[in-house]
Amino acid sequence: MSVDDAVPFALPLSRRFRGTELREGVLLRVGGTWGEWAPFPEYDDTTAARWLEGALEAARDDWPAPRRDSVEVNAIVPALDPGTVTRLVVDAVTADGCTTVKVKVGERGQAFAEDVARVAAVRAALDDCGAAGGRVRVDVNGAWTVDEAAVRLAVLDDIAEGLEYAEQPCATLEDMAALRGRTEVRLAVDEGVRLAADAAGDLADRVRAAADVLVLKAVPMGGVRRSLAVAEAVGLPVTVSGALDSTVGLSAGLALAAALPDAPYACGFGTGRLLAADLTGQTALPRDGRLSVVRHAPDPTRLSEARSRVDGSRARWWLDRLGRCLDVLGERS
Repeated sequence: MSVDDAVPFALPLSRRFRGTELREGVLLRVGGTWGEWAPFPEYDDTTAARWLEGALEAARDDWPAPRRDSVEVNAIVPALDPGTVTRLVVDAVTADGCTTVKVKVGERGQAFAEDVARVAAVRAALDDCGAAGGRVRVDVNGAWTVDEAAVRLAVLDDIAEGLEYAEQPCATLEDMAALRGRTEVRLAVDEGVRLAADAAGDLADRVRAAADVLVLKAVPMGGVRRSLAVAEAVGLPVTVSGALDSTVGLSAGLALAAALPDAPYACGFGTGRLLAADLTGQTALPRDGRLSVVRHAPDPTRLSEARSRVDGSRARWWLDRLGRCLDVLGERS
């Protein structure tokens, strides 16, 4: 293979997120540098191969020079009950200094009333912590129809005392464009760009018609350099987000946020508190609401522990998947 080492790993989460309690992936080494490849299991090989492009870019140390040495970070609130949400926000403000909170809504199997209660708990917790000027954004992951989104965003916007934006409220760019004429809330597009083939030409025009903000995830997009090209083609303000990364994987997102011509919105790098274990000796957590732009390397002991959580059949599944995706990219030697 075109990598010198490939180590499957598994990291337990501190609470259920995105339907899982265990984050799996493969750490790739080229020479003395590591990249993280962790496409979610349900993605097909074509999508996973794009993640692999980003991981190989990281492992080959092929990132552009940074323009800033730290970036603002938002906290993240999963689809949890109001009491747990309150504790998370209090920790985010008092321990990490984060005053922008992204709230997951539209969770499968939950009622909209639960979204309302969650956003209300976030707003109240920010106010009670002395962060009355804190911003609330919601992430719907494409779960709503246009009609649902038009009604529900108005409710959540009122409860949040003004949403910063709503991320991917509808699944398609066409639906988001239709929604844009029916809501005063700014709309952000994530999956609508990330899962598309490219963002050149017609797609860039469709994104601009559908959204006010562009959400980019460095490794899932195919790497930092490709993400920068997409940002330039689309021309919207950018939020850089993670993908439930380890601290090693988070380095790619930091590199992208640092390389953008203009400072992005608060970045979605506040997932460190969702990890119950990490690949580094210390998990990267915001300080005063910011993270330093640093490339993080794995700690050998932590990596060994993470490898031991993957049994033989699961390790083979990941390595077989890696081989197929290397073939997609023409990278198998």
